[in-house]
Amino acid sequence: MTAGSLRSRLRVLILGVIALVLLPLGVVSIKRTVQEVGELSDGRLAQSARTLQTMIGNVGLGTIRRKAGEGGVVVPIEAKSTQDQARHEQTYESEVGFQVFDMQGRLLMVTGNIADLPPPTLDHVGYEDAQLGRYRWRLFTLPATPEGVTIRAAERYDSRRDIARALWMEYVLPPLIGLPVLALLVGWAVQRGLRPLDELAALLASRNPGSKETLAVTDAPRELEPVLAALNDQFARLEEALERERRFSADVAHELRTPLASTMINLENAEATRDTREAGVALAGARESLAALERRVEQLLSLARLDAGFGDAERAVVDLPSVAKTVIEELSPLIADSDVELAVELPDRPVHVHGHEVALAALMRNLLENALRHVPGGGRVQFAVGTDQGKAVIDVIDNGEGIPPERRAAVFARFHREAGSRGDGYGLGLSIVQRAAQLHDASIELLDSPFGRGLRVGVRMPLAT
Repeated sequence: MTAGSLRSRLRVLILGVIALVLLPLGVVSIKRTVQEVGELSDGRLAQSARTLQTMIGNVGLGTIRRKAGEGGVVVPIEAKSTQDQARHEQTYESEVGFQVFDMQGRLLMVTGNIADLPPPTLDHVGYEDAQLGRYRWRLFTLPATPEGVTIRAAERYDSRRDIARALWMEYVLPPLIGLPVLALLVGWAVQRGLRPLDELAALLASRNPGSKETLAVTDAPRELEPVLAALNDQFARLEEALERERRFSADVAHELRTPLASTMINLENAEATRDTREAGVALAGARESLAALERRVEQLLSLARLDAGFGDAERAVVDLPSVAKTVIEELSPLIADSDVELAVELPDRPVHVHGHEVALAALMRNLLENALRHVPGGGRVQFAVGTDQGKAVIDVIDNGEGIPPERRAAVFARFHREAGSRGDGYGLGLSIVQRAAQLHDASIELLDSPFGRGLRVGVRMPLAT
């Protein structure tokens, strides 16, 4: 089942809320008004009876008796004119009547419309309802006067029903007519209110893959601003990820071409020659090229893993001396073949930092590899881990050729190699070191070596608390 549109949902919800609030209020208002109209009509009926009582008192009971005779005075009630009925005009005249009785219950005066209504009992006063023919009447009887006169006023209920019907038409009909109009207006308002979403959808539909432009919606409401910020942040992260992928692809294509070509040439030479010694030399060259290819792939993958965002993962407490021992053990074949004197200084107690063990191992491994590969035979390398002024410190010192101070900032660029540098590196080691340091809020310093020549690389990072 397909979900409805947001516009339809908003229209239905808004109209539903309006109907849920207004209709019950209208019903309650109508009932309350009808009740008040009934109370007002009852009060008017009682007032009419008392007014008639006062008039009879002023005229005198004897005069009324003389004029009443045996059958009483019948007051005619004129019906609506034929012309009024033809025009269906509302005259708002109530259908009322009255009766006057003496103490013997003899009818003295009556209106023609209730002449057949039986007299009240002696103890019955106040309000009551009575059915006369096809009409129902509301009656009010006054207590008998000292002269024994009883007055009863009456009003037909259909007069009250006309008022109630008019109230229902006034309160209910306008909302029923107005709801469709309100639905159109609400639809227009919702469409206009959701225009920023339409603009956002159009921007997303027309956005080119890889575009670095931020999304901006004209007069964006406050509720849409977090969505825009999240989308722009997501696009930036996606672009960063795509850039890493492009950069890694370019790095791989660039850096693996040479060792692969060298391997192929050596293998072709081995196949082409019939001299066993020359074939052995060619195969040895192919083996060296493959070893170089392996080291280069490892460095590229290390750099890609660091770029992929170890910083997004949760950090753990890492013991630097323990990581250093693992790295030294891993590099032991290279250390043994380097003809370089390596001095290692590790503290007896743990040095804890918050970080990623893989990234810290890559940092130490590349610092040591750079030093070992760029120091001539018989040279010295010193590797130390410790603390200083509340910071964890990693120091790698060598007595190689070093780097001039004015060129030290450039060595962190990828594939940068100093002219005349020794070793078979690829200019990725210090890039890996820099990225790992950034992930751990660490600083890197390239200083002069205390050995008189060479380089000192110092990494300082916060201790775990």
